[in-house]
Amino acid sequence: MKKFLVLSLLVVFAVASVFSASIVIWASEAQVDFMRNIGERFTRDMGINVEVQQVNFGDINSNFITASQQGEGPDIIIGAHDWVGELVANGLLEPIPFTAIETELFAQAGLDAFTVNGRLYGMPYAIESIGIYYNKDYVPEPPKTIQELMAIAKDYTTSSTRGFIYDATNFYFSYPFISGFGGYIFDWNARTGYNANNVGLNNQGAVKGAQLIKSFYDEGLVPQGVNYDIMNSMFVQGTAAMIVNGPWAATEYVNAGIDFGVLPLTELELEPGKNAIPFVGVQGLMINSKSNNKAFAMEFIINYLATAEGIYNFYLADPRLPSREDVAQIIETQGGPVPADVVQAFIISAAGGHPMPNIPEMQLVWEPMADALRLITTGERTPQQAMADVVARITESLK
Repeated sequence: MKKFLVLSLLVVFAVASVFSASIVIWASEAQVDFMRNIGERFTRDMGINVEVQQVNFGDINSNFITASQQGEGPDIIIGAHDWVGELVANGLLEPIPFTAIETELFAQAGLDAFTVNGRLYGMPYAIESIGIYYNKDYVPEPPKTIQELMAIAKDYTTSSTRGFIYDATNFYFSYPFISGFGGYIFDWNARTGYNANNVGLNNQGAVKGAQLIKSFYDEGLVPQGVNYDIMNSMFVQGTAAMIVNGPWAATEYVNAGIDFGVLPLTELELEPGKNAIPFVGVQGLMINSKSNNKAFAMEFIINYLATAEGIYNFYLADPRLPSREDVAQIIETQGGPVPADVVQAFIISAAGGHPMPNIPEMQLVWEPMADALRLITTGERTPQQAMADVVARITESLK
């Protein structure tokens, strides 16, 4: 813990601000109880009340923009890293000094996800990526290549079972097959960040990935009309051998009594030298730049939540992958709601994944890609035509 830095920040802010009696936090259902518990500890130590308000996850970002622009809203929000670009562009987030947290212990993908123009605008507490769940009653050992996966899937595709099924028209779940061949959304440079004027969704690799996705339908593996709920219920019922899903589903499968394993998507070979590359999503805590309590909010985040203990307790409350690498060791010794080997598999998948772009232009991608995947999988457009249309639509929207 870096008390000295934070206490220095407290002194600086105390000179300039008059603090109110409480810190207000907006959190979704999964984090509310944990945040209230840790908030009570902060109140005992610091004499500052912590008020945790439950807000639907899908409403936090938009409500925060409206409220904070009017000088209102919470001091801290808990949310997704892909909100950051828009919030920073509107001047609504306070940067967190890199020197204030033990960055060497955090997953680099988590830090990168909350970094804009070289500054950190959120403390990552969880990272998440997707992998291939396999039911060991069907598949004792996971496939190593996409060809092996499709061969196994054919063996278990019958009138009542599916060897491989996933929500293929959802770009989030199909991205690994596009990016694995070399497709990309926006060109990224470590120094300058994302270049929204360079869209790589119709290059040779992206088209090849789209062709692979179409082959899942052409080979009779994934039927038309499949969505997330259908896929998920089939795995819970034991009628699907392999699916693509994230760590948030693991506890449901454990409770259903499914004997399952997880193959990191980054270990699935698409062709020699090229493996699937999933999105990495990151959850974190962000500070309202308009808040009068920034120093106390900073103290709360850095010394009560960014620690190994804080991240582990976050994991127990909301079982996503912990952002601190040393917390995986705590899970191995102390346990948690998800088996340690499953946690490790998702950590591997996330380590080799691509953070979802955190710039506002990412909002222009989802609808065109959903339309393209639907047209590709139904055969209404060729992969080349559909992916070219995607780039044309994004480019036009950017104007």
